[in-house]
Amino acid sequence: MSAKIRLSRGGAKKRPYYYIVVAHSTSPRDGRYIEQIGTFDPMLKKDNPERVRLNTDRAKHWLSVGAQPTDRVARFLDAAGLLKRKGSNNPEKAKPKKKAQERAAAAEAKAKEASEAASA
Repeated sequence: MSAKIRLSRGGAKKRPYYYIVVAHSTSPRDGRYIEQIGTFDPMLKKDNPERVRLNTDRAKHWLSVGAQPTDRVARFLDAAGLLKRKGSNNPEKAKPKKKAQERAAAAEAKAKEASEAASA
């Protein structure tokens, strides 16, 4: 049985509230879970201590038995000092797409022609 530490959504429409749960990897997002180990309220300010509440003892236990956290939960565990999270880096994602590169090249060529015409 592979367990995941993930978020389960609660709250009303447009007012999200998440439970940090340990669930079987095949169970649905808001479905059955093994244990609730914390909460996350994204509506609170980032510096509010009640934004993320986590039972660190239970989180340590589940990590020790092999439960895999999702990316968002790994951020919470990293902030709590329970897990060292490796940041992702995708430099290709930051590059402009093909059309934008073509427009930039055309604008650069136009600016070069204008500067040559002005200097002549």
